[in-house]
Amino acid sequence: MASADTTGTRDLSPDQSLSAFEQLGAVADAVLYEGYLLYPYRRSSAKNRVRWQFGVLFPRDWVERDGPVVPGVSGSADSWYQQTECLLRIRRSDALLRVRLRYLQMQRKQVERADRDGGHSAVESLLTDDGTVHLTFDEAVPCEVDIVVPVDDLRQGELTVPTGAAAGLDVEALPQDVGRVVRRREELRASTSVGVEWLGRDLCRLRVRTTNTGTAPDPRAPRDEELCRALIAAHTLIGGEGVEFVSLTDAPEVLRSHADACRNEFAFPVLGGEPAPDSPAGAGAVGNVLLASPIILPDHPQVAPESPGDLHDAGEIDEILTLRTMLLTDEEKREARATDARAAAILDRVDTMPREVFERLHGAVRSLAPAACQSPPAECAAWWQEGADDGLSPSTDTVLVDGVSLGRGSRVRLRPRRRGADAQDMFLAGRTAEVAAVFHDVDGSVHLAVTLEDDPAAELHTWYGRYHYFRPDELESLSPTDSDTPRSGGR
Repeated sequence: MASADTTGTRDLSPDQSLSAFEQLGAVADAVLYEGYLLYPYRRSSAKNRVRWQFGVLFPRDWVERDGPVVPGVSGSADSWYQQTECLLRIRRSDALLRVRLRYLQMQRKQVERADRDGGHSAVESLLTDDGTVHLTFDEAVPCEVDIVVPVDDLRQGELTVPTGAAAGLDVEALPQDVGRVVRRREELRASTSVGVEWLGRDLCRLRVRTTNTGTAPDPRAPRDEELCRALIAAHTLIGGEGVEFVSLTDAPEVLRSHADACRNEFAFPVLGGEPAPDSPAGAGAVGNVLLASPIILPDHPQVAPESPGDLHDAGEIDEILTLRTMLLTDEEKREARATDARAAAILDRVDTMPREVFERLHGAVRSLAPAACQSPPAECAAWWQEGADDGLSPSTDTVLVDGVSLGRGSRVRLRPRRRGADAQDMFLAGRTAEVAAVFHDVDGSVHLAVTLEDDPAAELHTWYGRYHYFRPDELESLSPTDSDTPRSGGR
């Protein structure tokens, strides 16, 4: 793991925030590797050809080649920066702040065959004499950068430090000199700034902003070519000594206006670690560590104790994915193992899973109260509850698209955006669908819930409310008599 450590103006020893960071390890790693490789974990799988959809920070000239980015509270759209603002209470005069930036650096794995003249030629795959298949595929290396600074030092102004990663080249010789595997990493240029705005003697608004400061050799290059210069799955852990964070979703009434004034862009900060003991009504929630994630999470997120390991799939259902992984053919497993070391680890874990561990995957009742959305991030983006949002009615609301009013029952053709769209949505481009409802998300954006017209289970999906969600600009209105054949020139 690449790591750097940047400290403030005096020598600092490890503090309690490091322990708090470790307690968040499983959740933070789930964020880091969200969508890294999806079932069936093979390179040939279509959904593993469009990768890394959360917290991706590209060079600014590449992202803004067609205009400025539109900020949102979650990082499912590509950006060149990520900003976190939160409320920080200072509990002692020598308070220390620790900020840990985490992200993936893409690594191109190229398999090369040995030539008779002593050189090497790039190939897509290579079979060695021991029966092992080696595949060319893009991997990623985890990176961490720590910034530790006395809070009092921030009274003098903002602190900015470099948080990028160096270029790298690793060469692995294959048995019997049949070839080699070459792994290359491009230099990542980035910086993180930490600043405070004092709201009172012991209260401030903390701002942490990470920026990709690199440039793109070709701003018109395809996304998959530019990923080598991007910070992937970027997120931030914030903790320290003598500091306390206030929940932005459950702030006390006296701090509500300050909480509402926090501007989070492409990041969503939540309290981490174990919840504090119950506090008096109206006191709000507080904690000693914060996770600023590109995926919307609740305060104090946790990985289910029954889960034996990460499967890299959004809102994953471990039992189903485990069963399906068990059913992969030997040939499919060989390809998955050759695709990526993390895929091989998943297969090993599934193949050797004890029966008692598997039986725990069947589920557990945490509470008899209505639960929060447990669907993948793309499906949690739009939500509405009867009586909770006055003036909104998903079943009767409409939205204008190219001058046409779309609402429940409207026919549309799906046109997901080329950049920034959910990877799964891209596979639905050109399909026809029927609008089921119009929802408003926590960003204030509008999403239309749709069911596919050619899906034999559409009626069942409608019955239990499982939809696909698209923005208005990703839909093309169709009349009841329009053909299902997509127009030429569609996105």
